[in-house]
Amino acid sequence: MEPMHRIRVLLVDDEPHILQFLELGLQNEGFEVHTASNGASAIVEAISFEPHVIVLDVMMPGMDGLAVCKQLKEENRDVAIIMLTAKDEIEDRVKGLMIGADDYMVKPFSFEELLARIQARLRNQFPSLLGEIRLGPFTIDDRKTEIVYHGEALELSPTEYKLLKLLVTKHGSVMSKSNILNIVWDYDFGGEDNIVEVYIRSLREKLGDKEHRVIRTLRGAGYRVDLP
Repeated sequence: MEPMHRIRVLLVDDEPHILQFLELGLQNEGFEVHTASNGASAIVEAISFEPHVIVLDVMMPGMDGLAVCKQLKEENRDVAIIMLTAKDEIEDRVKGLMIGADDYMVKPFSFEELLARIQARLRNQFPSLLGEIRLGPFTIDDRKTEIVYHGEALELSPTEYKLLKLLVTKHGSVMSKSNILNIVWDYDFGGEDNIVEVYIRSLREKLGDKEHRVIRTLRGAGYRVDLP
């Protein structure tokens, strides 16, 4: 698995052995992990640590997980919360999801399943943290240096990858040839600016963009990608 040093996970459970087991496992996977053993400390830790994902036990003395989930989601709707419970009851799951939980797991569970659910939440809510950006029909994956268009991976040279990534991430904005040269070929490029036209033509062929509807040419200005 790729290192995930930027991804923060908060574990909240009143059972020390569970916290220790999950903390060690997630740290070994490359996550930055903090723990809390009760609801009140979970609130404090979430404010200071700003986790991307919270694995939150429901059944805790004092402030239970449902109350913690409700408060945290009111303060930060973006945080992904996976609820843990020993109860296998539909009512509990529904209540947790209704107050904002993003996923639900019933104890006992395997570490592999929890890891898969954490990764699913990250792909859904924080794709850029995994080196993956989804923009319209494009998926840009810096880990693989790969761009997928309408579900098909494009065969791109390193320079084509940099150029298409630039145009897609700057979608809606016109990129002049000089800007493209400065960013893709860097400021030391001493060739002719028609190299940009050559690469744009190649990208259009690989995108099946015969009518130039994906990469548009604005005469005298440059190129622009418009996404739905």
